[in-house]
Amino acid sequence: MRMMAFCLSSFKNLSSFQNLSSFQYLSFFQASFGYFLSVTYLWRYVIIRPIHNDYNALKIAVRAVSSYEQKATMSKRELIPQTKRWVVKIGSALLTNDGRGLDAKAIAGWVAQMAKLRLQGIELVLVSSGAVAAGMRRLGWSSRPTETHQLQAAAAVGQMSLIQTYEVEFQRYGLLTAQVLLDHDDLSSRQRYLNARSTLKALVDLKVVPVINENDTVVTDEIRFGDNDTLGALVANLIDADLLVILTDQKGMYDSDPRSNPDAKLLSEIAADDPRLEQMAGGTGGALGRGGMITKVRAARVAARSGADTIIVGGRIEDALLKIAAGENIGTFLWAEQQPQAARKRWLSGQLQTRGTLVLDDGAVRVVRELGKSLLPVGVKEVRGDFTRGDMVICADAEGREIARGLVNYHADEARKIIGKPSSQILAILGYQDDNELIHRDNLVLS
Repeated sequence: MRMMAFCLSSFKNLSSFQNLSSFQYLSFFQASFGYFLSVTYLWRYVIIRPIHNDYNALKIAVRAVSSYEQKATMSKRELIPQTKRWVVKIGSALLTNDGRGLDAKAIAGWVAQMAKLRLQGIELVLVSSGAVAAGMRRLGWSSRPTETHQLQAAAAVGQMSLIQTYEVEFQRYGLLTAQVLLDHDDLSSRQRYLNARSTLKALVDLKVVPVINENDTVVTDEIRFGDNDTLGALVANLIDADLLVILTDQKGMYDSDPRSNPDAKLLSEIAADDPRLEQMAGGTGGALGRGGMITKVRAARVAARSGADTIIVGGRIEDALLKIAAGENIGTFLWAEQQPQAARKRWLSGQLQTRGTLVLDDGAVRVVRELGKSLLPVGVKEVRGDFTRGDMVICADAEGREIARGLVNYHADEARKIIGKPSSQILAILGYQDDNELIHRDNLVLS
C-alpha cells in the first residue's frame, strides 16, 4: 500500500528524514502507528481467525488504513472540510462597517453563507460582537465610552437591533436562532458551566443557530471575558467544536504589523502554540472593539485545549466561510498541536479570574509541571492575595512565571500558616485538616 511505501522510503532516505519538520515527524509517526495498528487488526481477525472471517471487521481495518494514508498525505488545512461543528465569531468593526451602524448587507451575506454550511451538515454556533458598537451608533456617540454604566447602556440599546437583524436574516432560510448571553460567572461555576453546555448542545441538536454575546448590560470589568475572541474560544471548548472561525477586518495574521510594514507577509498555516506568534501579533484592536490580533492568538490557544483548530480570516473576503469549508487557502490557519484536555481540565483552564498567587519552590515546580502531582503545603514559599477555599489561584515560580492554576483547598490565612510544613502537621497547626494538599492534581491545570 501507499502507506507502506511512504514508511519505507522515509527510512531509506535518512538524510531527508532528518530534515523533516516537527509537523512532518508528527504526521509520519501518526501514520506509521496507525498503519501497524491496522495491520495487527487485519492479522488477528482475517488471517489468524479465517474460520470466523468477519467482513465488517475487514471493512473497519481497511478504512483505518485508508484514513491514516489520507491524513499522512494531507496538510492540516486540507482536513477542514471534514469538520462538522463550527464556532463563528464576527467582530465589531465588520458588523458595524467600521462604526457607521449595523451593516445589514454584510450580515445578510454571512447569514447566507452559514445557511449553505448548514445544508452541508455543519453545525453552527455564532459568537457576535457589535452590541456596544451598534448602541453607540444609535445613541449618536462617536467614541467608545469608558464609564461602565455608559457601556452597559449602549449594549442594552444595541443588543435589540443586533439580534433582530440576525433573526430576520436567518428566517429567510428557515433557520431558527436563539439568543444566549453569557458572563464569566456562567462559566466559573461548575454547575452553571454544565447547564450552559447542555443548553447549547440541545440547541445545536435542534438545528437552531445560537447567537452568543457577552452580557455587557450587567457585566463589570472584574468579571468580563475581556473580548469576544476569548468568549468564542471558550464556547468552542464548551461544545467540543472542531473549528473556531474568527472573522476580522484583516485578511488574516501577518508576520508583522501590515499597517507599519508594507513587506509584512500573510501567514498561511502555523501551530497555535508556536512561541513566535505573540511577537508577530503585537498591538491592540481598534476603537470599536477590545480585541486585537494578540487576543486572537490567545483565543486560538484556548480553543486548542479541546482540540479545536482556529482560522483567522477577512470577513470581507467574498464567500469566506464557504471557501474555508472547501479547504481553500485563505486567512491564517492555527492548528491545535496538543492533545485535547479532559472536560474538567478545560473548565479549569477557562477560569480567567484568579484571587491570589502561591509562590512555589523549585522542587514543587518540578513535581507539578513534570510529574503532574498535587501541590502540597511544603512546596510553597509565599502566599499572595486574599482568597477562600475553592477559589482559583495562580501557581508561580520564584521568578514570577505562571506554572499552573487551580482550585485551592484552604483560605489564604490558613495557607500562610501551613506553607513550608509537611501535611502531617496541618491538623496540629490549624486544629483541623480537610485535605493533605493545597491544590489536588484533579483541580490543577498547567498554564
